[in-house]
Amino acid sequence: MPALRGGGLALLAAALFGISTPLVQHAGAGLGAFTTAALLYFGAALVGALLREPVEREASVRRGDLPRLAWMALFGAAIGPVALAWGLQHTSGTSGSLMLALEALFTVVLARLLYREVMDARVWAAMLLLLAGGVVLVLDRGMSGGAQWLGLLAVLAATAAWGLDNTLSRALAERDPGQVVLGKSLLGAATTAALAAAAHESWPSAVAALALLAIGAGGYGLSLRLYLLAQRAFGAARTGSVFAFAPFIGALLAIVLGDRSVSGGMAAGGALMLAGVALHLAESHGHAHEHEAGEHEHAHRHDDMHHGHTHEPMPEGAHSHRHAHEPLRHAHPHVPDAHHAHRH
Repeated sequence: MPALRGGGLALLAAALFGISTPLVQHAGAGLGAFTTAALLYFGAALVGALLREPVEREASVRRGDLPRLAWMALFGAAIGPVALAWGLQHTSGTSGSLMLALEALFTVVLARLLYREVMDARVWAAMLLLLAGGVVLVLDRGMSGGAQWLGLLAVLAATAAWGLDNTLSRALAERDPGQVVLGKSLLGAATTAALAAAAHESWPSAVAALALLAIGAGGYGLSLRLYLLAQRAFGAARTGSVFAFAPFIGALLAIVLGDRSVSGGMAAGGALMLAGVALHLAESHGHAHEHEAGEHEHAHRHDDMHHGHTHEPMPEGAHSHRHAHEPLRHAHPHVPDAHHAHRH
């Protein structure tokens, strides 16, 4: 089932990214935010280069995709990681990890505004719970003294940037995810490396540099590849919601690594966010719907009820080429993927 496959891919992406957050706080201690972001996305670019697919299996990135890819790099590979790196240096790893759950809120709202993805009362209630949890976290850190709330606001800025990045990436979910990861990561790494040089940030030790490259490869490169594949099967909003498990995974690891800043307010905020994620995942959507005639290119199979065209000989498994869809009306549970963007 597309929903099950999409949910599994999004959850694995969430686990990789969630683990990376407290690790970035430790490996990037004392480093400039631009340098940290550059190393993370150079590591991600390595994964993109290694996991590119042949053209007969995945649709290639085209010249017309470059402007969107550049915007994704600006928000997702420059603004987002720089804000996160700075924020994690000014707040606790646990509260910073939990704050990242608000990325789902921005992703869902933007998916609704830009792609008209269906949001019922259950989804909106889930988003309100996520928002309430974020407010509780900021208030809790504000009352704890110091400037930890400024760090949380920086993490909030990172979630907004990544929410926009997630929404922009939806239009490239049918392209080869390896190429998308490579292009976005190289653009973002080059931008932040130039800013690090302009700001005269000090270069890290070899150990710290290798650690950040490795964290970037798994938590940003491989995680993004899985995220794009999940969006293909699951839609932008629902992928963002499952991905909201990442902060809780990161918060648990931060505690294991020695963070002892957990408070009652932090626990309450985390509980509200977890309830919001669970409520969103409980959504089920199915009805009779129509598919209009169309033509596009993407990786597909012939056992998914939407690709009935023939080949000589008939290929096995996933493959990519330009193909046409005939008008079709049927009913089944579905999510807002590339074939279910119909209005309601």
